[in-house]
Formats: sequence, C-alpha cells, structure tokens
Amino acid sequence: MDSALASDTPYLRESVRTAVKILIVGHFAVGKTTYVGTLSEIRPLRTEERMTQAGASVDDLAGIKDKTTTTVAMDFGRLTLSDDLVLYLFGAPGQQRFTRLWDDLARGALGALILVDTARLQESFAVMDIVEKQGLPYAVAVNHFEGAPRFPEAEVREALDLTPSTPLVSCDARDRTSSTEALISLVDHLLTLDGEQP
Repeated sequence: MDSALASDTPYLRESVRTAVKILIVGHFAVGKTTYVGTLSEIRPLRTEERMTQAGASVDDLAGIKDKTTTTVAMDFGRLTLSDDLVLYLFGAPGQQRFTRLWDDLARGALGALILVDTARLQESFAVMDIVEKQGLPYAVAVNHFEGAPRFPEAEVREALDLTPSTPLVSCDARDRTSSTEALISLVDHLLTLDGEQP
C-alpha cells in the first residue's frame, strides 16, 4: 500500500483558523488520485493496491490503458489557500463496492468535485446519485483524456442532466493550473450557496 505523509511543508501554519473538507469523487479510473496528488502541497496519502485477476470480473478496464492500481480506501491531500484557510481533499474510490466508505468520507464535507470522462459519461450517474443522496453541493469537472471525445458544454450539461446553477468546467488532472480552476469553481459555488442562506 503506497502511503506517505512527509513533505517540505508537513505542518499547518499557526495562523490557520479554518479547515474545509472537500470530496473529490468520480467513477473508476477517472483521475481522482492524480487530481489530489497534483494539488496537494504535502505528499498525498494514497491507499492504492495492485489490480489482480480476481478483480477483472468487477473492474471494467475496457478503454482504460495501463491501469495497474486502484484506490481501496481514499486519497488525502492538503492545500493552503491563505494564511488562515486550508482545504483538505479527500478522494473517494470509484468502484461501487467501495461506496459504503463514502458515508464516512462525506461526513463534515462542505461539497464535492465530481470528475467525469466524456468517453464514459454513463458511469457518472451512479456517482452523482450518491453525492446528491449525501446532500452535498457539487461542481462537475470534465477530466480530458487523450483521445476522448470532446463535446460542447451544453451537450455535456444536458447528458448529465445538470441544473443551470451547477458549475461545469474542464480540467486536466495532471495540470495544477486547470485543476486549481476546477476547485475554484466548486468553492465559488459553495460561497454563492452560503450567501443565499438566510
């Protein structure tokens, strides 16, 4: 199991007063582990195991090149936004057999960023259902894979049956700038919702 907590900045600044928990979710092999690792200022905690022949009947690898490991519990990373605000990123495993973990991971979370792949959009519905049942506000980020079809935003929004107020952005989970922009879209959405409450 690959896990580590050491880094050049392992401790929080003493000035940090607010910590926010964000879930990074999506279907199997959509890039959640990569996303958390790209944004984390500490070496991320990863609970990955090698995929085996025993899992071949439940983990559909069709159209997924070179995948040899899978998250079996969670990914964890940290991102300090300001002197007094830090985000804790929790990546949830994407397979249906691990969704019971989501109850614990969702506890205390302010919202979720749902990663989707246009080549496998239909796999996103189960994930979106779980997030909605948890009552979490969310934003959707299309993680662009090489060779995956690209569609206009309106078509993706319609295919996923998103409300007009649900943020939909594009990102590359390997790229810090676009991953940050996706996270900002979620945070902006959460602030808007907070401002609407009496």
